[in-house]
Amino acid sequence: MNIMKKMFNSFLTENSSTSSFSKYDEELGSLHADLKQNIQAIKEVFGGSNDVIIRNIEIGENRRVEIAVLYVEGLVDTESMHNFIMEALMLDIKGTELEAQFDLNDILETIKDSILTVTDITDITDFNQVFDNILSGSVIILVNGFAQGFAVGLQEFEVRSIGEPTTEGSVRGPKEGFTETLRTNTAMIRRKIKHPHLWIESKKIGRMTKTAVATMYIHGIVNEDVLKELRARLDKIDTDSILESGYIEEFIQDKTYTPFPTVHHTERPDVVAAALLEGKIAVVVDGTPFVLIVPALFSQFYQTAEDYYQHADFATFTRFLRILSLFIALLAPSLYIAVTTYHQEMLPTALLYSLAEQREGVPFPAFIEALLMEITLEILREAGIRLPKSVGSAVSIVGALVIGQAAVEAGLSSAAMVIVVSITAISSFAFPSFHMAIPIRMLRFVFILLSASLGLFGITVGIIALVLHLCRLQSFGVPYMSPFAPLLLSDQKDALIRMPHSRLVSRPQATVHKNQKRQQSSDSNQQD
Repeated sequence: MNIMKKMFNSFLTENSSTSSFSKYDEELGSLHADLKQNIQAIKEVFGGSNDVIIRNIEIGENRRVEIAVLYVEGLVDTESMHNFIMEALMLDIKGTELEAQFDLNDILETIKDSILTVTDITDITDFNQVFDNILSGSVIILVNGFAQGFAVGLQEFEVRSIGEPTTEGSVRGPKEGFTETLRTNTAMIRRKIKHPHLWIESKKIGRMTKTAVATMYIHGIVNEDVLKELRARLDKIDTDSILESGYIEEFIQDKTYTPFPTVHHTERPDVVAAALLEGKIAVVVDGTPFVLIVPALFSQFYQTAEDYYQHADFATFTRFLRILSLFIALLAPSLYIAVTTYHQEMLPTALLYSLAEQREGVPFPAFIEALLMEITLEILREAGIRLPKSVGSAVSIVGALVIGQAAVEAGLSSAAMVIVVSITAISSFAFPSFHMAIPIRMLRFVFILLSASLGLFGITVGIIALVLHLCRLQSFGVPYMSPFAPLLLSDQKDALIRMPHSRLVSRPQATVHKNQKRQQSSDSNQQD
């Protein structure tokens, strides 16, 4: 066993992907004073890629100052670059006010303060900064004789326009969703919360992708312990690539084996704004429209932004419908199997005779029958997602109808089983969060096995084990089942039920430990 462990550790060490990358960065180091040497090193790193444009120009009296302008075609606003950089640098300063300021020993400051007319200028002194900035859409300016230069931010990417969220639709409420551009997403959140205490901490993660990641929170409301833990988990991420927020989610989620998500994600700015005002933290990742929210609680996966745009009584009614849908999606097939297989005495006589008549020609027990129908449903669901949108929904719906009817006529399944599986599928679509529907679909098969083995006793044992598991979970140190376990009476006003806004005086106690009061209670309403 020890030999195998040593071999495995040796394999990991030998195949480490960080060694060559780090070594190459160390070899480049700081910029050189010789411009040609800098350009040659940059060309070697990029391997002569033809989208890396290098423009050499000479400025000053008798063209005595050599300058190189570098950028990646497609990442830079070329019109602005020509107007504000190239024309400004190539301007003949003889006879102008700049002539008196033009000094070879102070050329960098002259270019930065007097020639360039842009505001986003960053000093760079090493090759790592050159590559980070040029691949982020900046224009690099290097001057011969100086071991430093400038990075001018003139980024221009092809971006998707703001549209309606595709995964979180609503009848009433904002129709805008996040895009794949980080700054657009942070700006949309700032439009919702116009307060200077909305702070943003930015960093880049991924040795090769160098993906920009922004952490947003409201200073004075956020739980400092959760913020500290999030920073520590983000700092521990050491990987080549971050291509979507799902990468970050897996790295920062609590290390507990569970099918339930402990990090929430959304593509709605209003949902993120509401979470920030409740003391939570948003993690915005460049290149994806899904923003992460931590800590995540079980109850929030069954709440929607629309709950706060409708009347409180209707919002409460729809929340109870979602909870009912949860139990139906999780337990309907297993309850049917348990009752028809072990507990027939619980059924009315007429219903029992009807079910027995339907199953008369079915060659499989209820367990196999349910298993085949559920697997078929999952395959149809996955096929509907992967097919083109124009035919995907039609194929999944028509396929389910045709296969269900054919199975009944062929005697492979009873009509009652088709009805149970159909109701189960419909209930699973009532979840506001698709992320939470996945573990329910997985656990449904576990409860089917328990019901086929032990009947209602097996289902009871499964429910007890599931509740205990949920009560053990935490998300960044916050109990996953708050405000039910532990029981927080002050938070019950916005858990299963949704009280009117005039009664939501305090922020959730589960996530906010200071500055809990969010509004003044009116004279006509009692304080919490």
